[in-house]
Amino acid sequence: MPALGKHAFVTGGGSGIGLAIAKALAGQQWQVTIGGRNKSRLQTALATIPGARMRVLDVTKPDSVEGALQAAVDINGPIYLLVNNAGGVTSAPFEKTGLSAWRHALDLNLMGAVHCTHAVLRDMKAARWGRIVNIASTAGLVGYRYVSAYVAAKHALVGFTKALALEVATSGVTVNAVCPGFTDTEIIANAVKTISKASNRSTVDALATFTATNPQGRLVSPTEVAAAVLWLASDEAAAVNGIALPIAGGEVA
Repeated sequence: MPALGKHAFVTGGGSGIGLAIAKALAGQQWQVTIGGRNKSRLQTALATIPGARMRVLDVTKPDSVEGALQAAVDINGPIYLLVNNAGGVTSAPFEKTGLSAWRHALDLNLMGAVHCTHAVLRDMKAARWGRIVNIASTAGLVGYRYVSAYVAAKHALVGFTKALALEVATSGVTVNAVCPGFTDTEIIANAVKTISKASNRSTVDALATFTATNPQGRLVSPTEVAAAVLWLASDEAAAVNGIALPIAGGEVA
């Protein structure tokens, strides 16, 4: 089943990696719906994605997910590609990470993908064709200091990916994860400013905190992550199922 005219839903599609993915999919003739919590950000993004639509939703709330995805289906038809990109991270030492922060990290980075997957999987299996791509992180493959809740949630997302991939392996649906390293997004730009201000270091030195982890000595581009999603969504990747693909310049194997 070619992508032409098929419906793709991208959570967290209003900025950064999600926006790059939405643009790339639209460029390959997918009918794209972007979802997120920030209506104004989605509206701004929408102007840059030809033919796309938007739905405001909170992936941590099952009712919000069900309502938004069903509304998207009513307009654009069944969702054949789900990109679970919504996520976020808060940095703090483990001993200063409270239970509420742990619950939020798991709700946003793991359960959001679970809720969205529940909403689309039945139709994908009925159609005998579907792609679910979970945007995890290298934090789903290795550990990092001061983000224990995020690391645990992204490891869980990778585990969910691998388990569900086996369950649907004969259904025509594939489930894969993409694991970017530090990527050139607003989140990193803001982190660089924070580090620079807190440590009285230049922005160049602060940026090195992130680029040093990548053997290529740079940030990953959102378009590089989008290209991996395009491949996983293609007919040619039908035999690729249950992988966690690092996009990180060789930081992890």
